[in-house]
Amino acid sequence: MSTETGPEKTGPSKPRRGELRIYLGAAPGVGKTFAMLGEARRRAERGTDVVVGLVETHGRKKTADLLDGLEVVPRRTVTHRGHEFAEMDLEAILARKPEVVVVDELAHTNVPGARHDKRWQDVDELLAHGVDVLSTVNVQHLQSLNDVVERITGVAQQETVPDEVVRRAEQLELVDITPEALRRRLAHGNVYPAERIDAALGNYFRPGNLTALRELALLWVADQVDVALQRYRAEQKITDTWEARERVVVSVTGGPESETLIRRASRIATRAGAELQVVHVLSGDGLSGRYSFKTGPGAMARSRTLADEVGATFHTVVGDDVPTALLDFARGVNATQLVIGTSRRSRVARLFDEGIGAAVVQQSGSIDVHMVTHSYAGGRLRARFGTSPLAPSRLVLGWVLSFLLPLAATGLGVVLRDAVEFSTDVILYVLATVIVALVGGLGPALIAAVFGAGLLNFFFTPPLYTLNVHSPQNVVTLVVMIVVAVLVALVVASAARRGSQAARARTEASLLASYARTVLTHVDPIEKLLAKVRENFGLTSVTLLEKKDGDWQKVAVAGPHPCADPDEADVDIAVTADVHLTLRGRALPASDRRVLEAVAGQALLALRQQRMAAAAAAAERKAEATELRTTLLSAVGHDLRTPLTSIKAAIGSLRAPDLSLSDEDTGELMEAIEESADRLAGLIDNLLDSSRLATGAVRPHLRPVGYDEVLAHALSNVDNSRGVKVAVDARLPSVLADPGLLERVIANVLDNALRHGVAPASDTPVTPVSARASAHSDHVELRIVDHGRGLRKGTADSAFAPFQRLGGDRDSAPGVGLGLSVAKGFTEAMGGTIRAEDTPGGGLTVVISLPAYTGQHPDKDLLLIDEAVEQEAL
Repeated sequence: MSTETGPEKTGPSKPRRGELRIYLGAAPGVGKTFAMLGEARRRAERGTDVVVGLVETHGRKKTADLLDGLEVVPRRTVTHRGHEFAEMDLEAILARKPEVVVVDELAHTNVPGARHDKRWQDVDELLAHGVDVLSTVNVQHLQSLNDVVERITGVAQQETVPDEVVRRAEQLELVDITPEALRRRLAHGNVYPAERIDAALGNYFRPGNLTALRELALLWVADQVDVALQRYRAEQKITDTWEARERVVVSVTGGPESETLIRRASRIATRAGAELQVVHVLSGDGLSGRYSFKTGPGAMARSRTLADEVGATFHTVVGDDVPTALLDFARGVNATQLVIGTSRRSRVARLFDEGIGAAVVQQSGSIDVHMVTHSYAGGRLRARFGTSPLAPSRLVLGWVLSFLLPLAATGLGVVLRDAVEFSTDVILYVLATVIVALVGGLGPALIAAVFGAGLLNFFFTPPLYTLNVHSPQNVVTLVVMIVVAVLVALVVASAARRGSQAARARTEASLLASYARTVLTHVDPIEKLLAKVRENFGLTSVTLLEKKDGDWQKVAVAGPHPCADPDEADVDIAVTADVHLTLRGRALPASDRRVLEAVAGQALLALRQQRMAAAAAAAERKAEATELRTTLLSAVGHDLRTPLTSIKAAIGSLRAPDLSLSDEDTGELMEAIEESADRLAGLIDNLLDSSRLATGAVRPHLRPVGYDEVLAHALSNVDNSRGVKVAVDARLPSVLADPGLLERVIANVLDNALRHGVAPASDTPVTPVSARASAHSDHVELRIVDHGRGLRKGTADSAFAPFQRLGGDRDSAPGVGLGLSVAKGFTEAMGGTIRAEDTPGGGLTVVISLPAYTGQHPDKDLLLIDEAVEQEAL
């Protein structure tokens, strides 16, 4: 994969700037340098003046072979703190003035005293002088990904390069290889020398690490391609959607149809291989932090959760004009398809406002719009009138009708003056008043009554076309119309209030049910419950306080700046005298306190439930301890009786007066007694060590010690130690450990390897058990490798559990399975780790990792400067 942004445009008086081509890889060994040198040779064969400024072959023969035939600028030697380093000779390259220069490892840090601190700064100067540069960089050296790579691999990268330097490259090529192929390349010795292969495979080059780094590299390059496309579209003022990459945007309201829309959009995006984005448009005042009675509490939270489950991203935008805000967002992300739901408005409502969907379709342009039907589309008009309070739009319509309907009644009466009686005219005005009262309530109805009475008096009551009232009948008519308006308006207002109260009651019930589910279904219910309360009521923080020994203590907190005392709260809900629910952010109406009082009771219930769970867990631990003792007695019974039986039988033979034993027979019996006694001593030692670990009585005394010296002592205490092949360099850094505990750890692991590292049908090791050590970052690892039957798949963790043998308690060899368990406990007590891995070709590898003693290496920075990339890779 590669991306090209084209050469930088220069003015006629400005010298040409060189072009930079970077080969980006996910990890060392993927072939960046090999690909770069291949390009250099191709250019040289075409007649281009190419020189090699600096290439690190790391002893790889195939890479070194590509240098044959290319001119290499000699490196300059730099002395720093008594050490000599070979660095790129920038001055010599500039004096040589080639067309193209090859510079490896862009993120390298130069030795102090060089012209620039970083190699990428050397490259920038070469580019400024018009020289084209070919270079390489690994994804872990990108500044923006430095912390991400450290979390994945556990290695803090010392060498970094700013992302902008790589982004400015005219050509960026991704050198990709699968993790399995890279590990095979590493195992074959094509990346690192033999003594570093095991440590590399077991640490930085684990399959999971390589997969994650590969995805980082692919996504980073893809983002750069997308950025380059967006930059080009902006420069060329292109606003039309380009279908270079499918993107689907789905708009949700938080209503019950939102989940249907997200799932439908997910299927559309999956079929198109597209990126899916979920967007929710809030009105200009939609950030009040309150939930919507129409959508119900937690609706948007459910939409967010579903978006995460289908692999979509969730966005919230603000805009008074929903269609415009939605389309602006879609065009901003270069979306190709937009998914919206059909309107929930009734047919009558759509006569006055066509709705968001129709407006989006009309304004979408080149964006494809999918209108998804759902079971909530086309709601009934009476539901809107019967359950909702009077909305501002309804009031406005009522005020408009308060003038239009009396005028319409007047026009109709004038037209039908000769055909209808005066009573009919009165009924028309009363009907107009009733309609206005139903739509707009009391205020517009009173205006309609007064205005209609005036029109009736002016146009239809003698004397015509005057406002004089000469008949008591006209006064009665006016009064009746006003009374009708008031009565109907009161009925409408009462219905609206009752509808609002019913809606609120349903919402409160939904809230309480949601809170109850939270208490019943979550592992940490109090924190989840308080977080929901904070979200639903738009608060800054929610805190559950408990009074102990006269002081208030925070039991659970949701949000920043929690209250430390009930007096600091904007709202204080007393659950009991010693437990209070405190809220900070804004004052709440009394109607909300009813819900909060119920929440406070549920919080207290959750608190008691949590404490009961803790008590149950303690009881379970006691039960497990009892079961452990039972298992211990069962496991050691046979292993205690067997050596005791052997000892008793041997002693009985020696003491038998009727047996005449030769010196050879006597020696064999004495040897059997000694072996059985050793087995008993080892069993007792492991049992005592296991007991010490269980009670926390192990107190290691740490000091610097070398693996080589401890390994020598451990081998002297292991049977058949001649079957162990040791390859530990005495120059490796010392580790901080307790020598006695470390000796026990190594002895137990070696004994396990020697007993189990045999062929399935053989009594001798397939190959000698080997012990190898290597340094990795700030730890030093000892690897005990055997080539026996290994572990069953998925049992690596259980191999270190008590009373387990070969990870499954299936071995018939002597021993109760405490050796590796004790080794794990002692290693962790010393601040280290121990793990089991499969040996390539079959078998088990146990890796003991302990912190390196850094006090022995004051010049550690020189080591990093000299071997930056290689040390980070390990």
